[in-house]
Amino acid sequence: MTDSDKQEPEAAELVRPYVITNGRDLPEGDQFSLITLVTAAADHPQRRTRLSPEEQSLLEMCSGGYLSVAEIAGHMHLPMGVVKILLNALAEGGYLITRAPVARARLVDEQILQEVLDGLRARFG
Repeated sequence: MTDSDKQEPEAAELVRPYVITNGRDLPEGDQFSLITLVTAAADHPQRRTRLSPEEQSLLEMCSGGYLSVAEIAGHMHLPMGVVKILLNALAEGGYLITRAPVARARLVDEQILQEVLDGLRARFG
């Protein structure tokens, strides 16, 4: 086995992000945070013929239920920016359903809770 034979399999796995994203860039209003949840929408009849292999893999992965953007990037072994670009393209095409992360609930003022408790005790003993 020559040195060039050893390097060939490694070189085949290296694909530049520009090629994977078809030169696309993230839009101004990036809708995907690390914890945005994503799942595949209902099947499209032309899905397999119109999408790149990476997009097809991503859709197959998301068809099992909601995954976060961070989980998808980890499973796909792709940089986060590349995954966000692919997700954005698929969401614009109607292939994905996204759910924004739930906003953190505000903490209730302890004084208000104490007043409610005192009112309940006064009313019901």
